[in-house]
Amino acid sequence: MKLLDVVALTEDLPELGLHRGQVGTIVEEYEPEVFEVEFSDLTGKAYAVETLNASQLMTLYHQSIGGKTLLV
Repeated sequence: MKLLDVVALTEDLPELGLHRGQVGTIVEEYEPEVFEVEFSDLTGKAYAVETLNASQLMTLYHQSIGGKTLLV
């Protein structure tokens, strides 16, 4: 994971008001595997900024990562 990666939570964090599957953007890396993630609504307004471990996140991809494409 790196700065500006789009990530999703892999677990519920009810004490922070965040739930599994919510999408955010890495905005800072504090140390290896520890990131500040900003969660924003569809208008771009941030509703949470939290420091999270890589184990709590998964990177989301908007394109093929294996080099294969689906031909239709």
